[in-house]
Amino acid sequence: MTKGKERVSVAQATEELAAGGAAFSAGDVARRAGVTRQAAYAHLSKLVAAGRARRDGAGRGTRYTRSWDFHRVYPISGLDESAVWTEVQAELPQLARVPSNVRNVVGYCFTEMLNNAIDHSTGVDAAATIWLTGDALTVEIVDDGIGVFRRIREEWSLPDDLASIAELSKGKRTTFPERHSGEGIFFTSKAVDHFELASGGYRWRVDNTRRDMAVGESTTRRGTLVRFDVDTSVDRSLAAVFAPYTNVDTEFDRSEIVVHLLEAGAAFLSRSEAKRLAAGLDQFRVVTLDFRGVEDVGQGFVDELFRVWSREHPNTRFVPINMNEGVRFMVERGLPGNQSRS
Repeated sequence: MTKGKERVSVAQATEELAAGGAAFSAGDVARRAGVTRQAAYAHLSKLVAAGRARRDGAGRGTRYTRSWDFHRVYPISGLDESAVWTEVQAELPQLARVPSNVRNVVGYCFTEMLNNAIDHSTGVDAAATIWLTGDALTVEIVDDGIGVFRRIREEWSLPDDLASIAELSKGKRTTFPERHSGEGIFFTSKAVDHFELASGGYRWRVDNTRRDMAVGESTTRRGTLVRFDVDTSVDRSLAAVFAPYTNVDTEFDRSEIVVHLLEAGAAFLSRSEAKRLAAGLDQFRVVTLDFRGVEDVGQGFVDELFRVWSREHPNTRFVPINMNEGVRFMVERGLPGNQSRS
């Protein structure tokens, strides 16, 4: 350990050395953190694999440099997300060249995602990393807490983490209703070009450039990783993001559900699946149900969702879209008077 300096974590030691701008070695990190060279090397290798550090040379001649434009690790206790965003703008003067409406979108997404780590993760530290190359901006926020999908699963007694992803995609779903509206993740996922939320070995990805989303495996198992990309040359505003999902009184009263996110599979046959899909949707006036990728639906699923649930919640209207011929037939057969569209 370097004389006269208090021992710090491997992550903090790496951050401090990288902040200096000069190349450093695994040995430098080990001495600063008071750990073995092997432990420091393992940490640096993970950063390189994630694109957060650059490695040059081989063996004991290997040196590392930062690949990010902004990187800080913050203790979560007492952290203020708006103060961090102010720090980001001070550290990255090139953000001042980004149009203010686009910069406000980035600021909204950054502070919402960091605030989620503060209020929901029960973690100790949160790391914020930003890459800004030309017009391409990428933000990553990582915490060491319980994990977003696990927290939602346990809070709402869901069957698995996939069900947690489905709930998040609806909007207005939060484990802390006293302080949160449940809109942050939903609107952030709509505001950026690409959005990724990973935890517990699963990853939810939203590609707004292709109007697509998918669920897959992730190497992130502990804590939560949020990552989003924004092309700062593309005009966008918060008003444009909110408008499709709000009414004339600016109330968040609409949602869009991609049905195949609800289950691992392409068939929805049972009433219980319909009940899981509809949970919480009575908070919206209009809900678009996107059936892309769904091959089959059962009579019980259709009846429970479009007749039973809709009769019990007359103030919510379902609008099914992107149905194949078989799904359309089942919906229209179950509801002779239902108006549906592809």
